[in-house]
Amino acid sequence: MQRQKVLINGERLKNELELFANYGRTENNGVTRLSLSEEDRLVRDYFRSCCEELGMSVTVDDMGCMYATLEGIENKPPIVIGSHLDTVKKGGRFDGVLGVVAGLEVVRTLVENDIKPQIPITIVNITNEEGARFEPSMMASGVLSGKFEKTAMLKKRDADGITFEEALQSIGYAGEVENRLKEASAFLELHIEQGPILERESLSIGVVECVVGMACYEIEITGESDHAGTTPMDMRKDALFAANNLIAEARQKLSALDDELVYTIGRVNVSPNIHTVIPNKVVFSLEARHKDPEIISTVEEIIQALPQSPSNEGCEMKATKLWGRDTVWFEKDICSLFEQSAESLGYSHKRMVSGAGHDAQFIASFIPSAMLFVPSVNGKSHCEEEFTAWEDCEKGVNVLLDAVLTMLAK
Repeated sequence: MQRQKVLINGERLKNELELFANYGRTENNGVTRLSLSEEDRLVRDYFRSCCEELGMSVTVDDMGCMYATLEGIENKPPIVIGSHLDTVKKGGRFDGVLGVVAGLEVVRTLVENDIKPQIPITIVNITNEEGARFEPSMMASGVLSGKFEKTAMLKKRDADGITFEEALQSIGYAGEVENRLKEASAFLELHIEQGPILERESLSIGVVECVVGMACYEIEITGESDHAGTTPMDMRKDALFAANNLIAEARQKLSALDDELVYTIGRVNVSPNIHTVIPNKVVFSLEARHKDPEIISTVEEIIQALPQSPSNEGCEMKATKLWGRDTVWFEKDICSLFEQSAESLGYSHKRMVSGAGHDAQFIASFIPSAMLFVPSVNGKSHCEEEFTAWEDCEKGVNVLLDAVLTMLAK
């Protein structure tokens, strides 16, 4: 098949993204559309109607994932495009939904240009990527890939005690296990960057090589509580002073490892948390992310050595690993194809990594997968201020379309 050079309708893409945002739009122009909520049901119904108008067949699997398929000339494993439609509370208009609407725009462009795909094209809406209502995040893709156990996920409860299974049935999107995504020629996910790199470097397209590996630890420091006014400084076992020393030491050592390493102390609990009492316990989290497993290994060695630090103020310390993940590398050939498409369209681009998790990282374990990023203004995401310029949205979908057309021509 001779590859046809066609472009999407940018104005239609913008209008569609705004229409999707109406399902859960907040006063400050964000979106609250928690997984399996009434807003989620309504946006699913709308998505289904859009797909059926294009002559696509729509099926639903046992985790509520939706699959809209445009038939191909040959009945072969499809090219799958998609992401998720759920959001965090007071989230943005682009996170997740851009990847689903991108698939819709690709199919619309094929249909209006009378391009019958050689193999099927499927748009997927993957359930509960955010984990904002039912933990963990990336729940459905985790079940599809065998990372999570279905029975345990169905029992997960929200803050009101409603189980995932109950919510799924209540919105009418409990489908059949036979409909699950099992094989495909490729899985393509377009997503906003959710970070500042592309904007800072004035680039339009990020070709995502991998989702970086990470390690998350909990550090527990135990000292002794005494009166804050009567205990001499040289007789104290102050857990907070010890924590301060350890945090400074960890920061110094981790910062020296690699410029691309990111690490965060996102949670600190101090006990008894009374201004007249010397703290007797501090528990804090320490997580680090990097694409190189050797760097992560060194990070873990540094963290595990912290309890033996001479800066412990006489306190006892314990470092416990909570969880971790290996770097997930995306399909090299698809990444190269994305680069070629961006180049042929004249869009500025770079290879980059994702520090955040995405459904594609689980799907990649059984389907050749890759991701594209488009810039986030001021790096904002998971908030009402989240915004990606409409022109950049259009460019991202054009790269996706160009790559799909190239795949179909092979």
